[in-house]
Amino acid sequence: MAIANTVVRTVKPTHPGEMLREDFMPDFGLTAASLAEALGVSRQTINEILRERRAISPAMALLLSRLFGNTPEFWLNAQRTVDLWEAKKRQEKKLRRIQPLNAA
Repeated sequence: MAIANTVVRTVKPTHPGEMLREDFMPDFGLTAASLAEALGVSRQTINEILRERRAISPAMALLLSRLFGNTPEFWLNAQRTVDLWEAKKRQEKKLRRIQPLNAA
């Protein structure tokens, strides 16, 4: 039995890099360099995340959650939402051609 997903998202979800850049870093007075140092990663890694050119990995989610006091699931769910939205946009034509099955 299929459950219809009737919610159609028209606006791209917020990338975790934008969340970091716009919400977390200003609130904690962090720069890209100080965030990289606090996490023990390179500035390049942080810059790629902030520019939304790198995804949040499970390892990065653990680091961010430890630093900011939230959960790794927060970061991974935000990334998963972006990934699914982008995949849906790339696969739109193929998805339309697939006919859902009905249970007998």
